[in-house]
Amino acid sequence: MTDSTTASPGPTTGFEGQPSMKRRLGLISLSFMGIGSIIGSGWLFGAYNAAMIAGPAAVFSWLIGGVMILAIAFCFAEIGPMFPVSGGVVRYPHLVWGSLGSYALGFVMWVAAAATPAIEVMAVLTYGTKFAPFTTAVVGSSGTTSHVLTPMGIVVGIVLMAVFTGLNYFGIRLFARINDVMVWWKLFMIVLVVAVFLICGFFTMKMGGPSNFTSHGFAPHGFAAVLTSVATAGIVFSYTGFRQPIELAGETKNPKRNIPLAILLSVGVCAIIYALLQLAFTVGVPAEILDRAGSWTGLSFDDDFGPLAALSTLAGLGVLTALLYIDAIVSPADTGLIFVGVAARVSYAISRNGNAPKFLGKISKHGVPAGSLIFTFIVGCVLLMPFPSWQEMVGFITSGSVISFAAGPLVLSALRKRLPEHPRPFKLPGGQFIAMVAFWFANLIVYWTGWETNEKLFIAIILGLIVLACMYLFGKNADHIAKLHWRNGVWAIVWLAGLALISFLMDPARNTQEGSDATPAVFWWAIPVLLVYSLVIFFWAQKSVLPHDDVAQRVAEFEHEANSSVEE
Repeated sequence: MTDSTTASPGPTTGFEGQPSMKRRLGLISLSFMGIGSIIGSGWLFGAYNAAMIAGPAAVFSWLIGGVMILAIAFCFAEIGPMFPVSGGVVRYPHLVWGSLGSYALGFVMWVAAAATPAIEVMAVLTYGTKFAPFTTAVVGSSGTTSHVLTPMGIVVGIVLMAVFTGLNYFGIRLFARINDVMVWWKLFMIVLVVAVFLICGFFTMKMGGPSNFTSHGFAPHGFAAVLTSVATAGIVFSYTGFRQPIELAGETKNPKRNIPLAILLSVGVCAIIYALLQLAFTVGVPAEILDRAGSWTGLSFDDDFGPLAALSTLAGLGVLTALLYIDAIVSPADTGLIFVGVAARVSYAISRNGNAPKFLGKISKHGVPAGSLIFTFIVGCVLLMPFPSWQEMVGFITSGSVISFAAGPLVLSALRKRLPEHPRPFKLPGGQFIAMVAFWFANLIVYWTGWETNEKLFIAIILGLIVLACMYLFGKNADHIAKLHWRNGVWAIVWLAGLALISFLMDPARNTQEGSDATPAVFWWAIPVLLVYSLVIFFWAQKSVLPHDDVAQRVAEFEHEANSSVEE
């Protein structure tokens, strides 16, 4: 890339004269950012939660979730190399719809990203409860047990958040070196657990073995449970780490090659690993434990704050148990470390779009958005409070992330319409069709999360829009309402409102007869309804794209910013 001192001048954005992002990440480091985010707390809890929801059939949940996320990721694999700027998931909608559309999608993305370090800290402390009272068990109204932070846990959680922030502050190179080492450890641990559980499950009497696949039903709650577990068990939550190569696009060498490869490697490798882990967990549950529970739904262990470690203990695998408790610190901590940096880059991107204070978009001498890092730390600490349980936070983050990911398919189609001749280092075959399917997938995942969780998400979106309105009506932008590009972005508001309405009216929990275990018909009707709705919004979004000259101006700004990043 061109050095910042020789880059051709570009349009004025109000951020000139500050240090540039540093291009220091190679293919392995960029791929490991994705893999390190995908293999976080999800692998410690996801198999257990998925088994309780869908039984042994949960292995299909991981594969279905992987395919759905991969369809979305393919869209970003085309866009990312075209415009390798940091915070791309938020910046790309600004390119084609202006301020309102990009803010509607970007705000919820930022909330989800800012909440992720908190959930990873929660995972560390949940496993750590074996050694200190960081969490306490609470039985909910549905009879399920969750682990919420104690005052000691909150204090330790804030300290961990501060450590993550400090390591991010000193630049992407230190951040990447630490992550590279931790990812090798995480890959070693998850492969070790899969191998040991499968061997013990099939060839010893200490674990349940193959009979677990049928003894209490292969899919005890039907295929509907297989689909809902995609959104609620931590499956899509785990896969959301694929976006790190996009968010860090402005800090990678050779982005045209590295971004698509890093996205595809991270999702593909992890989908296979997670499916094998689900199989290993299924055969690893002792038959007497499953019989005592009476069903997969009632499955519990004495140390269920650490389900994999609990299984390892029951099988007499002392060394593996010890390694799992070590990994319970390493895996979530590494993902939390990554997401502090990513959340900071999302708020940096919102600032660069002109929808947040400029101090969030300033780059420090270390080449990082320092103001955004501090702001992310504060918000992350606050988010340790209202969603204290790991599983309670999973659905919220899943829906929020997937809503923002829906921008990828829409932007891909819009750019093919407005800039058909623009160079595309990677051009997705069948891009328009895959984009429409990927957008439908995103809406399905949000629906499967359920209204109980989505209600909180849509309230957050409404609050974010109120903040935007106040900023434009009463702030320095009061005389520039036109800069919101509301005619081009109103489709996004209508889309979110309609998605909320469908989630509410067709929520299975609201439409299930009392005492019935049958899946309500409305669950299956929602699939074609969302297909039609997705197509309507998809084509409306394409009709709402900014004029060619406006898009071309934004492209010039993006290219100037990308060329200003210094490769080291």
